Amino acid sequence: MATATTSAVLGRHVWSELMTTDVKGAQAFYDKVIGWTSAQSSNSPGEYIEFKRSGGSSVAGLLERPKDMPMSIWAMYIAVPHLEDAAEQIEDAGGAAVSDIITVPTVGRMQMVKDPQGAGLYIIQMESTEMPPDRDPEVGEASWLELMTTDAPAAMTFYQELFGWQPSEAMDMGPDGKYQMFNRGSRMIGGMMKKPAQLAQVPPFWTIYFRVDNIDAAVDRLKAGGGTVTNGPLEVPGGDKIVNAVDPQGAGFSLHARKPA
Repeated sequence: MATATTSAVLGRHVWSELMTTDVKGAQAFYDKVIGWTSAQSSNSPGEYIEFKRSGGSSVAGLLERPKDMPMSIWAMYIAVPHLEDAAEQIEDAGGAAVSDIITVPTVGRMQMVKDPQGAGLYIIQMESTEMPPDRDPEVGEASWLELMTTDAPAAMTFYQELFGWQPSEAMDMGPDGKYQMFNRGSRMIGGMMKKPAQLAQVPPFWTIYFRVDNIDAAVDRLKAGGGTVTNGPLEVPGGDKIVNAVDPQGAGFSLHARKPA
């Protein structure tokens, strides 16, 4: 039973969270761009906005960023069966804790950490180990996790050992090496690569892609809302389309649309 529970939980992306300087502005922007609905969380005593996709499932959160955080960011939450064990493993591998352990009643215990190359993320031990079946993401959900780092092979080894993510297909990116895709179980969930030269001064970072119905329409909404496209839209192998962007408060995010059937 313990093995089955660990398998259902370990390495699963369970939440995305935006920390920003303008909560109301960001709330309006993402509701429009991605098609979310949003409201104050009933589970939080302070201001914490929950984004819901069509159908009513909560997929992401929004709050004011801490005063000592230098920029607005999207952060991903990855589930682990035992928080302290995962935190110790991260530290032993050369990573570090960035925050204290945070406990949210009925949700779980979480901690912001950074990997050995410096990319930030949250690990979370969920209060409930009951997980819905793993499946492909729907419109409005996170559909891809992408790491830009200084040492992609070392990062892949780190995440493989920490979360059980398995390297799968790889694409040659020329001078920047390989774009290494990875799976959680049988499903491909993301990719990682060495940062290109134009990002040399930017610390390693994770980007979350959110699925939309149509890239071009989403880009129109993004621009109308004050966001900026930094790359794309472009077609990726297989026919899907993506775009990389920055929201009006400076947080990077990406959008992804499936190839039309």
